[in-house]
Amino acid sequence: MTGRLQRARPGSPELQALVDELAERLGRSVAVDDPLVRMVCTSRHFGDEDPVRIATLLQGRADNAAIRYVLDQGVTQWSRPGFIDGRDDLGLLPRYIVPLRERGHLLGLLVVVVPEKTLEERETTAITRAAHAMAAQMYGERIAADTRKSDERDLALALVGADAAARTTAHRRGRELGLLGAAEHVLVTVVQLNSGTELVRQSEAALWAALEGYRQTRSAQGLIAIGKERASLLQLRDRPPHPDEVAAQSAHILDELRTFLDSSADPVIGVGGRHAGLHEAWTSYEQALVAARAARRLPSLNGIGDWESLGELAVLLQLPEHALNASLVPKPLRTLAEAHGGDRLRDTLRCFLEHAGSIPKTAETLGIHRTSLYYRLRQIQKITGLDLDDGAHRLALHLGLRVGELLDAGAGRAV
Repeated sequence: MTGRLQRARPGSPELQALVDELAERLGRSVAVDDPLVRMVCTSRHFGDEDPVRIATLLQGRADNAAIRYVLDQGVTQWSRPGFIDGRDDLGLLPRYIVPLRERGHLLGLLVVVVPEKTLEERETTAITRAAHAMAAQMYGERIAADTRKSDERDLALALVGADAAARTTAHRRGRELGLLGAAEHVLVTVVQLNSGTELVRQSEAALWAALEGYRQTRSAQGLIAIGKERASLLQLRDRPPHPDEVAAQSAHILDELRTFLDSSADPVIGVGGRHAGLHEAWTSYEQALVAARAARRLPSLNGIGDWESLGELAVLLQLPEHALNASLVPKPLRTLAEAHGGDRLRDTLRCFLEHAGSIPKTAETLGIHRTSLYYRLRQIQKITGLDLDDGAHRLALHLGLRVGELLDAGAGRAV
């Protein structure tokens, strides 16, 4: 595993006692995991430990490959207990897994190591009774945790909302509760999932798990707001974060989500601008939404959009979806695309404009002689009717090319 180590919250003493009691009765290693297969509490070994269990105890959670394997068995949607096969390549022995549910909510997974994949009736009876007690205990703990998360969500959403008065009130309330420190550099990160791809509770749990390690760090204090298909992380820092730090944080969040959720969730991340002052959190949030839209539209971003790297795309992506269409591409560019050799000429134009009209750099990048480049540029001017020495004409062509890229990349993708 790379990046920050994410651990589930440790179980309560009451839950730990139930796990230890069951383990002693069975003479088998027992654990309770959360719905994301992160260890909550575990018993002692009974000579049946495997590399996955040992690594989990040492690191606080199994590695991503083991977690993904267990989730791929569909255990979070099981309606009854069952076995999962072992995997020698992962160092995993077979396990008997019981979904822990209370009032329709999946609270966790009771996991018993069973190398022989068979249990006596007395064992399954003991496991069933223990599972009921564990689910009841976890449900009470969940209610308290959900209340805290809900309060934090409301505060975070108020701080990034459009209502200035509500932002001021939330700022004061956050300081009073000690949830917001004195640091003034603010950064908001938004995570978005495809709609309708996972059970809502599983998606919310995955979003929280991916972000919670960044609420309180050495360099940042933050708040999290979790919704059905979107989450926001508001961070306050003593100094502006280094770009490499932000990139590593985003990459790790994305990696965690891809571990916890099915590929259909297709998560993307948008990073807002870095601002001085909590009162600018709403600005960073709006920018993060634009950056997430870029990440969804442009595969080249590999699922992560950063406002401060978007350039002119930051302006174009603030257009409403219905307005972002082919009509924004200037007619001269459409004429160029339809001309003989249009693709080659369009690529030449793009390279020329991206190198600020430098003939040497453009020719070198394209791998052609300058004479050939001059010939192509004359063709472009003749077909488009525009003067490449005119700044306004260059701007119109460059923006048109960028719009075309957005349209090509966004075709067939959810935005």
